[in-house]
Amino acid sequence: MRRNVIRMAGLYLVSAWLVVQVGATLLPIFDAPPWTMKALVITLAVAFFPSLALAWVFKLTPQGLQRDHSDPSPGSVAPHTARKLDRAIIAVLALALGYFAFDKFVLSPRREAALVAETTRAAESRAANRPVARGNSIAVLPLVNASGDASQQFFSDGLSENLIDALSGFEGLRVIGRTSSFRFRDSKEDARSIGAKLGVAYLLAGSVQRADDMVRIRAEVVHAEDGSALWTKQYDRPYRDLFALQDELTRSIAAALSAKLLSGNFTRRNDRPPSGDLEAYAAFMQGNFYEDRGAEGDMRLAIGHLQRATQLDPKYALAWATLSRYWTTLAALGLSGEQARDAYDEARRAGDIAMQLAPDLGDVHVARGWLLENQLDWRGATAAYRRGLELAPENLQTKFSMASMLALQGQLAEATKLSGEAIRNDPMSPNWWNWYSAYLSALGRLDEAEAAIRKSIELRPQGSSAWAQLAIIEIQRGDAKAALAAAQREQEGVWRDIARAMALQIGTDRAAADAALRELIERHGGVAAFQIAQVQALRRDDKAVFEWLERARATQDPGIGNTLIDPLLMRYKHDPRMAAFCLQVGLPPPTESQAKGI
Repeated sequence: MRRNVIRMAGLYLVSAWLVVQVGATLLPIFDAPPWTMKALVITLAVAFFPSLALAWVFKLTPQGLQRDHSDPSPGSVAPHTARKLDRAIIAVLALALGYFAFDKFVLSPRREAALVAETTRAAESRAANRPVARGNSIAVLPLVNASGDASQQFFSDGLSENLIDALSGFEGLRVIGRTSSFRFRDSKEDARSIGAKLGVAYLLAGSVQRADDMVRIRAEVVHAEDGSALWTKQYDRPYRDLFALQDELTRSIAAALSAKLLSGNFTRRNDRPPSGDLEAYAAFMQGNFYEDRGAEGDMRLAIGHLQRATQLDPKYALAWATLSRYWTTLAALGLSGEQARDAYDEARRAGDIAMQLAPDLGDVHVARGWLLENQLDWRGATAAYRRGLELAPENLQTKFSMASMLALQGQLAEATKLSGEAIRNDPMSPNWWNWYSAYLSALGRLDEAEAAIRKSIELRPQGSSAWAQLAIIEIQRGDAKAALAAAQREQEGVWRDIARAMALQIGTDRAAADAALRELIERHGGVAAFQIAQVQALRRDDKAVFEWLERARATQDPGIGNTLIDPLLMRYKHDPRMAAFCLQVGLPPPTESQAKGI
């Protein structure tokens, strides 16, 4: 047969199949839009019949394509053309078989592994975003101060916190953290609503009344599903028997929930003074009460109460550790210069005493980690937090602190896992959602990062830096309009100025971008050197980036700790100047960071 239409059809179909397979593999690598693959398949399908028509009309000769007018003859080139087509078909089939084998034994396992990893990440993210009641899980709502005396609020709060810590030592009992439970103080929501938000099966509510030398505690455990009571009891005891009352209450609640005490856990974090001095214990609770308010004046009151607790019982290790932590917080958030140095010295002294008294108390190592972290000793802080977590694995704050240390060293996968675990047991902490979002965005998991930061905003609409974090996510997406809109919703002040300057750098208004940077430097150059370096990174001004990073180092800007998780700065991951900077500030080499730069 002179015409090679059948051979051409076979060659076309095999070649088209091979092109489609290769396209399906390569197009996603180059972030091709979804319609590209559809267009390729449609084009190949539409071109099939015209190719057959061409094969019918033309013939392939040594001189090229020629229109076929003649009948076959002994001197015809048809056999020669047929052999060429046969060889072409064999070659394409060989390529197709080779690709099939490569896809089957190399690409397919990788795709499956990637799919499993992505599914696991999505499951972890959903679990963190939507707490689900599982088995024995309980939230201790703040006990109501029924004393009729507002000055006794510290006492009811302190007993509530003690219950949270004590119940956390029981096997198989998941206890929601203080931040989330205390959000429902004086709440009018029903048990079902609170239980759904916290992801628990049970709620503990009650009241505390202290009058003269007597204490009355009324406690009730209810089913979150319908509000029905599981256990209710009222205790009336002399104040001098407070510690025995706490133990009895804890064990009764655990028994009602069929929880088993973990070996050694009941005394692992004992918040009581070794001497049994109730006045020292009250001072300790008052210190915690004022620290929770957050203002500098309240922090100083908290420190005063902790100092009194340690004076009343010099062997009160937990009070010394807490005092160390509060001095560090005061120095980091409210002081500068010589005042800050003096506060850090006090923190170190109190921490050393705590370490001598109770080296196996997790809080002692956490206090040391907090001090070292704020003095930019990342390795020392990591070691301290790790030891604290070993001694008290149920401590959510320690778990999140450890996550932050892993993150600043670029170990974002493990940091995300640990912070997700902490959030599941304290799902209403806006700060934790904020950092969780930052870790996710650094990994390029932008949809999950957006969901996390919106959760933070939902919990604290006027919270500082949350909208700025959303602006960074939109910058990573390349959406200048959305980034600027998020920045404008940030509270007026330094974070709005930072977010706005960042967002404008990826827009088209260069004059506005330049003006925003100048304004940021004029207003906040002394306190936002690290963030100015981020803005310069968006401008691709490499020299300015490292000049501002050096300023941040010289002023011990705490933002330095975010270097290896920052997607804006990690575009310099392979720059020798970034490696030198990380070495100077005690961070690992930037190439070890799992963050994705933009």
